[in-house]
Amino acid sequence: MNPVVPSRIRFAAVALCVAAPLFLAALAPTPLQGQGVEGEVRITAEPAELRLRVGETANLRFTARGPDGNPVDVPLRVVGPRNAVRVGEGEVEALQVGTHQVVATSIPAPGTDAPPASAVVTVEVDWPELASLEVGPAGAEVLHAGSTIRFEARVRHGDGSLRPDPEVTWGTPTPEVVRVDRFGHVTAVGEGEAEVQGEVDGVTHVWRHRVESFPAVELEIVGGEEEVRTGDVQRLLVVARDAAGRELSNLPVTWSLSYLEPSDIRAPAAPGQVRDGRVVADVPGTFTVVASAGPLQARHAFQAVPRGVVQELEVLGQGRQDYVRTTDFWVFEGVDGRDYVLTGAKMSDGQAFVFDVTDPSNMVKTDSIQVDARSINDVKVSPDGRYATLTREGASDRRNGLVILDLKDPAHPVVATEFTERLTGGVHNAFPTDTHVFALSGGEKYVILDVEDIYAPRIVSEVQHGDCRIHDVWVHDGIAYSAQWGCGVIAYDVGNGGWGGSLENPVYINSYIVPDGATHAVFPYHQESSGRFYLFIGDELMNRQGLAWAGVPGNYQIPYDPETGEGGTILSTRGYIQIIDFTDPSTPEMVARYEVPEYGTHNIWVEDDVLYQAYYEGGLRVVDVSGELMGNLYTQGREMAVYRSADPLGYVPNSPMVWSAMPYKGMIFFTDTNSGVWAVRLNPGPRPVM
Repeated sequence: MNPVVPSRIRFAAVALCVAAPLFLAALAPTPLQGQGVEGEVRITAEPAELRLRVGETANLRFTARGPDGNPVDVPLRVVGPRNAVRVGEGEVEALQVGTHQVVATSIPAPGTDAPPASAVVTVEVDWPELASLEVGPAGAEVLHAGSTIRFEARVRHGDGSLRPDPEVTWGTPTPEVVRVDRFGHVTAVGEGEAEVQGEVDGVTHVWRHRVESFPAVELEIVGGEEEVRTGDVQRLLVVARDAAGRELSNLPVTWSLSYLEPSDIRAPAAPGQVRDGRVVADVPGTFTVVASAGPLQARHAFQAVPRGVVQELEVLGQGRQDYVRTTDFWVFEGVDGRDYVLTGAKMSDGQAFVFDVTDPSNMVKTDSIQVDARSINDVKVSPDGRYATLTREGASDRRNGLVILDLKDPAHPVVATEFTERLTGGVHNAFPTDTHVFALSGGEKYVILDVEDIYAPRIVSEVQHGDCRIHDVWVHDGIAYSAQWGCGVIAYDVGNGGWGGSLENPVYINSYIVPDGATHAVFPYHQESSGRFYLFIGDELMNRQGLAWAGVPGNYQIPYDPETGEGGTILSTRGYIQIIDFTDPSTPEMVARYEVPEYGTHNIWVEDDVLYQAYYEGGLRVVDVSGELMGNLYTQGREMAVYRSADPLGYVPNSPMVWSAMPYKGMIFFTDTNSGVWAVRLNPGPRPVM
């Protein structure tokens, strides 16, 4: 189980007007005219640098000063990396270990050409103080002479949270019995009393155990196939027996994988994965799995053949949007029996759009709906087609809330309600059922609304998990799964009942933290063929820092020109899909991923063992996710089709940026922020991979 690590991830940007009489650091003087200030202005910071532990808060004050050194009334914008620090008025809170920067920038008066002044404060963030340390075997195996076990350290802080990947110094005072390497691998070299010690931050814990002679004389691998497709997972069982033929349990087993490449393929050694008896091949060829326990070994060889799932993709039509950035969408059958797409848009002055897509080759825009907003991000329609939800940001009165549309006339929806109670912050996502809506509020929580009467919604409860930021929520079988950035994915019983929860009384089930701390989207999926329950979790990283192909520097802004049709915003993203086996919510396990190099994921849809993935610049990706999943699906030949929707007349010409995808009536609809709504179709039958 991956425990919750408390995280306080909030928007780290705030505009301040400060004039404190403190001076410590100053950078970038600039003349600011038109604000009652003549001559150069500097920004100073108190203190000049900070060192904090995760969860700690410290005072931090920036001051604008004129040429005479006295404070002046100049507005400042103070920002820090949102997953690393939280910046408020006069203080900063540490969220993530590392070296971070808080930057204060002056806001020049309108009409002035003067560059802004700035000041930078470095914030060093360390882990909280260690409260307890325990070391021991990572699994349930028993150490015998001649065998090796990997040890792990469980480091707990004062707030009860576990430290991920602690730096441990390993050692032993009994080298005649066990030897320990720097990575925590413990090998028994003799019999007798053994001690293994681990040290973290000056705290030491000792594991004691009596090492006996190795009891097994025979090792056998049971199960496995002689021929499989790339991507198919085999489950192998190791049986160990003693001299009397009795089966033994809890023996430590080490797995390895070797590969014999065919003459027409050149691949690195062992291009596949093996873990705890599960093995998968990424490329065609002959593989050998080796299980080792003490002095014994057992082998299983098999042939991997190409998966062969690639299909032709046919473009059916496009509903071009070349003057706004199209965001989320929903395709649905209206109460009139026709097919429609409802879309949102960024920087659209609060407009959403309706397309009649009954004939996908001739999409017709039937209406637009305008509300008080800068952007409409998320759009969804209730399963019964009775109503739709629009989430908005940037309302002029700062009361964003949720907009509910009446779909009695689906070609021309009307606003039923603008609901703002407990939803005055930006509402980025929502999830509607026939009777309830789960609406995000200010990136901090989700509120559950009863919408039996869409003209008079009422709040029934809300969920705010600690101080975790939230971006997405999806409900399946009475369980709400929320994507909460650095806190990972969090599950609550909101009507399943298995954990005593209901819509009126949500109950926490469990959570899982993923590596990048950028958990942006989640899609729960029950795989009927295997009986497994998977969570598809998507990163969102709006940069490619550290990669050779970093993309356009700073997500460069090019003003859109409606006369020439050129311009827009070129974005650079990365991140991938992590797949968590959540079949047993008490012991979730990351088992697989879908990682396309140098592109970033956005919204997710899985249906009938197919992943329909919006992969931003990487386009629409259609992926076979049948059978048990393990390893990187991208390298296993599971991609069925890819379409990069480059439109020469788009908001950003010839620049794919796919936001969402959804299968519908044998077709696939998706939106591209730079070119609008698209419809494509996979042609039956695979084609050979050339």
